[in-house]
Amino acid sequence: MTRERLALPLAALAAVVALAVTSCSSSGSTGSSGASGSPTAPKAASAAVDYNPQPYDRVRTGGTYTTAGTFDDQGNPFDADATLTAARIWFWYNADAITYSPTGDVQYNPDYYSHVDVKVSGGNQVVTLTINPKAVFNDGTPIDWTAIEATWKANNGSDPKFNVSSTDGYDQITSVRPGADAKQAVITFKGVDASWPALFSTFLHPKAATVANFNGAYLKKANPQWGAGPYTVGTWDTHSGNVTFVRNPKWWGKPGKLDKRVFVKLDSTAAVNAFRNGQIDYTATGSAEGLKQISGINGTQIRRGGSPFEYSLYLNAKSPVLSELPVRKAVLEAIDRNQVARIEFQGLDYSEPLPGSGLLFSFQKGYQDNVSKVLSYSPADARKELDAAGWTAGSDGIRAKNGRKLEIGYTLIGSDPLDKALAQAFAAMLKQVGVKVDIRTVDESDFSKVLSTRDFDLFLSGNRSLDPFGQRYLCQEYCSTSASNLTGTGTAELDQQIKAVSQIADLDQQIAAANKVEQQELQQYAFLPLFSGPSIYAVKDGLANVGATIFGTPLPETIGWQS
Repeated sequence: MTRERLALPLAALAAVVALAVTSCSSSGSTGSSGASGSPTAPKAASAAVDYNPQPYDRVRTGGTYTTAGTFDDQGNPFDADATLTAARIWFWYNADAITYSPTGDVQYNPDYYSHVDVKVSGGNQVVTLTINPKAVFNDGTPIDWTAIEATWKANNGSDPKFNVSSTDGYDQITSVRPGADAKQAVITFKGVDASWPALFSTFLHPKAATVANFNGAYLKKANPQWGAGPYTVGTWDTHSGNVTFVRNPKWWGKPGKLDKRVFVKLDSTAAVNAFRNGQIDYTATGSAEGLKQISGINGTQIRRGGSPFEYSLYLNAKSPVLSELPVRKAVLEAIDRNQVARIEFQGLDYSEPLPGSGLLFSFQKGYQDNVSKVLSYSPADARKELDAAGWTAGSDGIRAKNGRKLEIGYTLIGSDPLDKALAQAFAAMLKQVGVKVDIRTVDESDFSKVLSTRDFDLFLSGNRSLDPFGQRYLCQEYCSTSASNLTGTGTAELDQQIKAVSQIADLDQQIAAANKVEQQELQQYAFLPLFSGPSIYAVKDGLANVGATIFGTPLPETIGWQS
């Protein structure tokens, strides 16, 4: 999938199901801004899984699986405006050709790719995908090399009219052509791309890969005729926001176990109540109060494990009040991430080290704490930064410059009490250094709009990593030209360094180089990783292949009720 790192609001965690599952927000540690300050703090975020894994033949045929959820404004997950919601819905009626184990091992789905061959010739990588001869889109179009070609052309950046999430990797491909026949796609790279599976874990119908359809055909709309998989759209209610998937009669593989997969549009609070009342089969939480509400219900169980999420504070450098680098640096120096962690994880019996990167998780090979190398929590230093930049405190303690007060907006998504507590904590921290924070609350449904229009000064948002190759999204996160760079920072020089990283063939060396570039990007002082945390779910007894899977992606036909 093009955008393997998808954004979502904090409150949305209790209402979304990414791929087979949803993960929950959480965590921090108890140390200073760069490292854990407690001898008992863990050295890495949790990599535990808990999802009742069951083989296909141990899942009974029949039944309905219902959760909170709805479709997104932009339903094409390759689009820059898509969020995790788009990936969640896409998963249920489009190709899941490459998935991952919980630890990140690549798994090829033979229903789509019956054989995969990777070779390097003359320093250039050639990937040959042999496509299952039975594979066909729902409209009858064969799934062949043209789907791979169309996906590449839409995402490689050669046509700027495509609103792509990221060109990373696609722009290293020099050609996609047929092999022995139309059912074989031969992909040739310039150099070597060790994490290429992230590019073609799913693909577009060639008709969906025109500019008009790529950007507009999935706006609050499904296109089941262009889909392919064990399920297809049953109902898509634009009035209620509810979505139902049913078995796809045109599917050539093992049939889906469920009769229906239902998403009901509910906010996070309503989802908890619906679970307690038995109306939905699964819900998630990231708070102690939420955990209390979903625990101890007859016929249910709590599943918890690690998380492929990372939540960060974003500063909009395009906002006039945050256009000055010293102001942005002072804001970040004033943020006590340990306090944020204490608020976020109170009552959850969980701790983790403060995240030091926006690319990899601390349990992954090659992870490095880059934040601590460029930033420390220090209100005293924040005050000095603001003094030197000419912002002086008034009688009310709020700083001003040239007759303008230092007031910053914080955009809060939804009405979740924990989210409100975090917003108020940020306001209190910044008030201590003379910065006034105005909290503006918008509806959860406006999340995508806030991102696409960059309608914020300060914003807390998360990424769900759908694959283990975090370093490949260096440009998506930080390039000055990237539509997914929420901060609006970056320079042409750093863009070139990022591009050079993408050309490194050895995966370990690529990660090491990405860490060095990220340290420079972090010195733009517009992005601060805050926490990753546990995944905590309440599920009805017997629900199989759903829960905390980290990078794991159980196929949709295996999800259901244990026999």
